[in-house]
Amino acid sequence: MAVPTQFAFRTSKDVGIVDAAPVYQPLPGFERVTVVDASVGHVVTALSAQNVFELGFSPLGSFIITWQRPSKDENGDAVKNLKVWRVLEGRATGPEEDEHNVVGRFVQKSQTGWNLQYTYDERYCARVVTNEVQLYESRDLGNVWNKLRVEGVADFAVSPGKNHSIAIFVPERKGQSAAVKVYNVPEFTTPVSQKNFFKGDKVQLKWNKEGTELIVLAQTEVDKSGKSYYGETTLYLLSVNGGFDSRIQLDKDGPIHDVTWSPNSKEFGVVYGYMPAKTTLFDVRARATHDFALAPRNTIIFSPHGRFVLVAGFGNLAGQMDIYDLEKNYLRICTIEASNASVCEWSPDGKYILTATTSPRLRVDNGVRIWYVGGGLMYNEDLQELYHVTWRPQSPTTHPIDNSLHPAPTPHTSALTYLGTVKTPSKPTGAYRPPGARGQVTPLAFKREDEGGAAYVSNGSLSLGIGVNGFGKPRKRDVPGAELAPEDSNGTAAGNPVEGDEQLSKAAMKNKKKREAKKAKDAAEKAAGSNLHPDNFILATTPSPSRSPGRRDRKGHERNRSRGSIDTRPHSKQGQRDQRRSREQQSNKPPPAPKTNGILPAQTVNEPPPDLTVTSPGGAGMPQDKKVRALLKKLRAIDDLKMRRVGGEKLEGTQIKKMDTEDDVRKELESLGWHD
Repeated sequence: MAVPTQFAFRTSKDVGIVDAAPVYQPLPGFERVTVVDASVGHVVTALSAQNVFELGFSPLGSFIITWQRPSKDENGDAVKNLKVWRVLEGRATGPEEDEHNVVGRFVQKSQTGWNLQYTYDERYCARVVTNEVQLYESRDLGNVWNKLRVEGVADFAVSPGKNHSIAIFVPERKGQSAAVKVYNVPEFTTPVSQKNFFKGDKVQLKWNKEGTELIVLAQTEVDKSGKSYYGETTLYLLSVNGGFDSRIQLDKDGPIHDVTWSPNSKEFGVVYGYMPAKTTLFDVRARATHDFALAPRNTIIFSPHGRFVLVAGFGNLAGQMDIYDLEKNYLRICTIEASNASVCEWSPDGKYILTATTSPRLRVDNGVRIWYVGGGLMYNEDLQELYHVTWRPQSPTTHPIDNSLHPAPTPHTSALTYLGTVKTPSKPTGAYRPPGARGQVTPLAFKREDEGGAAYVSNGSLSLGIGVNGFGKPRKRDVPGAELAPEDSNGTAAGNPVEGDEQLSKAAMKNKKKREAKKAKDAAEKAAGSNLHPDNFILATTPSPSRSPGRRDRKGHERNRSRGSIDTRPHSKQGQRDQRRSREQQSNKPPPAPKTNGILPAQTVNEPPPDLTVTSPGGAGMPQDKKVRALLKKLRAIDDLKMRRVGGEKLEGTQIKKMDTEDDVRKELESLGWHD
């Protein structure tokens, strides 16, 4: 008989274990937080610890590690809040241990990285302190067995393989590069492998299952190039024997969303790049072996046997999961819709996928769902304030993989009930499009890269400027039902902003309109002054008969220059600017006609000045045309109400009254000269 798979959950009011396929029944007798043999449901023992916030097991299940919130005793000393317990009861070593032997106690202030890290055989365990990593023998945590002292060490990871290796990370400090070093236990004199790099404030150290290769995902807090708000990510690969280390080259710009090893330890998958992201499989020498289709995804998980791979998009994405069969030429088996999922795990037998919506990320619609690898929903259970859910750890060797995926197992009644309540949309909604863009072909700039659009290219600025990937370009504004505005000499519709106007403020736009109006007025005056006729002259000055001819000759030139006794010299800075502007305008005028006996040509009176009108950006036709458009709009609304009433829809009283005004509207249109 095959060993059944199980999953455990914790809510605000309950903790339980459920037998999965095919029975989907809760395990009886599991009603309080205790150590339980999950195969039969018998209570093994109970812990005497209070206010436990974190709990974990050693790899072989021999020890339990608990973390409590930091506190101080009566003397003001820190309480040892990290405790390691034996799972099986033993002989008590003190009055405080009435049920268990506490193997070790430590002061652990930070909840991040609180747990001890064990080797695969539980022979050694390690924890990091200031400038060193301390190693203990698992049976004796009272004494430090060995120390790996490195200045500035911030993180470490113990190899899960049979070789006892440990990797440490030292971040950048005082202009020195960051470093990841790999040591063999207990030879801590020199590292067997090392990689130095910049742009590394924090890292994730990911060992493969055999402990022979190490992936380093480095991340900075701030992206100095300005391409991302969330820092910059880089990926490195190291071998434990020091024979290979390299940066993994990715051919798509953007952040690295996820990276994980295959259980066979021979390949790994990376999801990277701006959305839609790219998913690629690499071998142990960082060579790309296969690329999946571009899609909005940020998670990759291999099945326990390494046959299937799940590529999904969670978080702020839609929650779609693509399942691929790696043994059948990367064939995509199905796509599962798991919206709002915050937990996703493969079952130990590699046939089912568990998804869950948990608190506090989302406090509504909490529950557990189990899907078959072929795409069907097998089990559904809604829970109140679900905090955690996980499969019971089991070795994949106890569940041999079945090559056949058909026929699919029979779903549980809870799945059928849930599927009966799900409403299928009547028509695909698609992406929202503004009214002005409906019924038109979608520009490539507004399409995702996997839909045929242009690839996203960052301009190195965090602000959305004009021209970024085609967005923000000025376009002609079309108002439905309005007359088309005539185009000016520059090919721009009158009243429409030209390129760059959308960056101006309201005050700057107003001043620009004033300047344009003044230019039009000056052009009108210039055009009026250029229409000169030889027969149309007036006397510039009239000599006085009481003055002598000599005096008239002496004063004539002065009067022609200064136009009489008026003093035109400026007395202020504003006047000086006005005089300079008038001189520039005079220099731009055509040369005047030659003077004849002290007379000047006068402006013609017969020809009117040219009609130069400055069009307002909001102007649109005569008032009569506006009224006709309003009445036509009212007629269209009445026709729409008629169609709705024919379709059987019940109308309101105001809508019926609006329909009764159809004859009056048509008569008013006829009076304005409009006919069908």
